[in-house]
Amino acid sequence: MLIEQLITSFIATAAFAILFNVPKGTLLQGGFVGMLGWALYLAFLEVAVDPVVATLLASCFVAVISQVFAKIYKTPVIVFSVSGIIPLVPGGLAYDAMRNAVQNHYDLAVPLAAKAFMMSGAIAIGLVFSEVINHLIRRFRRG
Repeated sequence: MLIEQLITSFIATAAFAILFNVPKGTLLQGGFVGMLGWALYLAFLEVAVDPVVATLLASCFVAVISQVFAKIYKTPVIVFSVSGIIPLVPGGLAYDAMRNAVQNHYDLAVPLAAKAFMMSGAIAIGLVFSEVINHLIRRFRRG
């Protein structure tokens, strides 16, 4: 089950990288970033971490790995981070929230929508947090 999810997250990330017209030479690395982010998210869920916190930590990890790959392969960070974050996007949760809202099951739709909103915010905060850490490290190295 875990191997299937990792392979699927790799393929999904690489496919979105193709949609975003990333350079062909970075598709495997981009898929690897998404797969690592999803693996970390699953690992946090296994130890009973809240999904929002797991999303925050996994997105921060994806951003850090994207910055490392950007330096190694001399490409912009966004090449790896945008496609690498795709497996963490709560699309299924948002779909369920909208489906319940359309069926007038607002008691089910509101908590799902709130959770999807919080997970989306966690992704954004994780990306920003990683960038802040990166700037602090660079400032510390300069002295």
